[in-house]
Amino acid sequence: MSPHGYRSQSKDITLAALLTAFGILIPLLMPFKVIIGPASYTLGSHIPINIALFHSGTVGAIVSIGTTLGFLMAGFPIVITLRALSHIIYVLFGHYLILKGNPHLLASTVSRSICNIGINLIHALGEVIVVYLLTSGDIATQSDYFYTLFVLVGVGTLIHGCIDFELSYLISRMIQQRTSIQITNLDL
Repeated sequence: MSPHGYRSQSKDITLAALLTAFGILIPLLMPFKVIIGPASYTLGSHIPINIALFHSGTVGAIVSIGTTLGFLMAGFPIVITLRALSHIIYVLFGHYLILKGNPHLLASTVSRSICNIGINLIHALGEVIVVYLLTSGDIATQSDYFYTLFVLVGVGTLIHGCIDFELSYLISRMIQQRTSIQITNLDL
């Protein structure tokens, strides 16, 4: 393997470790958490995942697993923890859409917004499916089940994910512009 290949692998491992650490700490330490049944909103919880996604699908998947461990360690209910694990799906979708499809996709506000909504629709759908599979037998008879499933989990995840995606973009761009650290493989 060439020296460049080793540097690239070292960079990937280092970035994955740093972002995983943040992904574990956010659910443990973030003071702003809202939990409504199977729906939960932890400010900034998708930021390490999205920054990892902007670098590579593999690093994004690793950070998704680490973030899941953070939710587990923070004592969140299993349905919320498994919602975090479902992030691997949107990371891999985003990887193929952005990094494999069009690395310049985030450079324009309009295309970034469309990409953000598309990726987070997949994100929300993954979380709705997880919640449905884990709760349909338990609470499907409750009158507010579909409201909880589609509005609190689905629409709530879409909004929360879109906000965190844009924050991730801004943080990544700021780091790359103000330092010599190239944390993404994208044209920001």
